Order: sequence, then C-alpha cells, then structure tokens
Amino acid sequence: MIGAIAGDIIGSVYEARPIKRKDFPLFDSRCTFTDDSVLTVAIAFAILSKRPYRDTVHEIGRLYPHAGYGGSFIRWLSTADPQPYNSWGNGAAMRVSSIGFAFNTIDEVLEQARLSAEISHNHPEGIKGAQATALGVFLAKTGCSKEDIRDQISRRFCYDLQRSVDTIRPSYSFRISCQETVPEAIVAFLDSDSYEDAVRNAISLGGDSDTLACITGGIAEAYYGGIPNQVRAKVREYLPSFLWKITETFCETYGC
Repeated sequence: MIGAIAGDIIGSVYEARPIKRKDFPLFDSRCTFTDDSVLTVAIAFAILSKRPYRDTVHEIGRLYPHAGYGGSFIRWLSTADPQPYNSWGNGAAMRVSSIGFAFNTIDEVLEQARLSAEISHNHPEGIKGAQATALGVFLAKTGCSKEDIRDQISRRFCYDLQRSVDTIRPSYSFRISCQETVPEAIVAFLDSDSYEDAVRNAISLGGDSDTLACITGGIAEAYYGGIPNQVRAKVREYLPSFLWKITETFCETYGC
C-alpha cells in the first residue's frame, strides 16, 4: 500500500506537466500527496475498522478538501448521503491497492474491489478497473509470475497487456478513464525490473502521472517484496500524521 502512495507522491509533480522520459528526480521539492493517497488510506481504514467503504471514504475525503478530487467526486463528498454516479473514471482503481493486500482469495478480492468501487464509480468499467488493480496486487503478493499476472488479468478483463511501455508512450496522453489508465499502469509494472523502475515507467507514459504511478506502485510493491527504505521514509515525510498512522497500522496488520 505504501508503494501506491509513494507512486502518487512521486507522480504528483508531473500530473499538470507530463513527461515522456524516465530520468527525472524521484522526489521533487514540489511533490505532494493527492486524492489518490487520501482515498487509498480511506479504503485501508475501512478494512481495519470493518466499516463500510462509503463511510470512511466520505469521512476521510472531507478532511482533505483540496487534495485534487474531480468535480463529480467533490459533489459526492459535499452531500450528506452520497450516491454512486455511474463513473468510469480512474478514481475507482487508484484507491484500491489495500484490498489486494488484505484479502486471501481471488473471489474475496474481486468482491471487495467491487464494493469499494460502486460507492461512487458504479459504471462497469469503473468496477472492472478496481477489480483488475486489486487482483494485480493480490497475484503479485502471492508469488505469481508476471506472465501469469498478464494472462489472468487479460482473460478476466479483456485488457490488452501485450503492449510495452515503449509502444504506448509515443501516442499516449492524459486520460481519466479506467479503461485507458489501468491497462497502461499494469503494463508499466510488467515492463519493470524493480519498484522504482515500475514507477518511472508509469510516469514516463505522459498521462495522469500520479494515478498511473499509484496503480503501478501498489502492484510493484507486492511483486518486488516491498519498497526501498528511502522511499518509505519520504512517504512518511510527505504524508500527514493522521494518514501515516493509518497506513502504518495497516501495513503492520497485513504485512505490506
């Protein structure tokens, strides 16, 4: 889960000014946590507290009103009784990594990912993006090979994961949909040789950098057995103490 948050923080600098290369400073003085991190922690808190996803996402999201939410989600947060709004946006996928770490079977992971998505993103593509991301984390955590991860996600969700970062990068641009973000983020992981390389791959695509790197970072953390100590230290530095305490508790509980 910290890998997802780190990806968000590292990618935050490039969300408004995408880049098409991998040789950038891993942490920049302008880095910050965004809505991706806030909502990732909110989903983790729901798991820890055994509360409904809607309640914790609504509660914790409102504590950080300037985190960079999309317009529809801002309206969702502002209402007393928020309802799903048929979104296929990539917000369903970027917040879901903790589910892949916390649950123990594919069926549980897919069901919990669905439940976490449909509180707001109840369009089939929104649910699909959340499930594919959570499944990627789960398969990586449980020791599956990259080819097995590629095959299982491709078969279940009909994503084209046979592409490479180098073939995606030239024509790719900022996208907000799960169907145009999640497959690319998974390819960024599949093409990597380390956690850091995976995050650099994701950001170098030149799209929604923080969200791409958040999705990629969670899967890469699970596959490579954690994140570098210096990256973990940076996350603690950038994340507010309230969010860090939940993150630390979740990782102690679920061994991530």
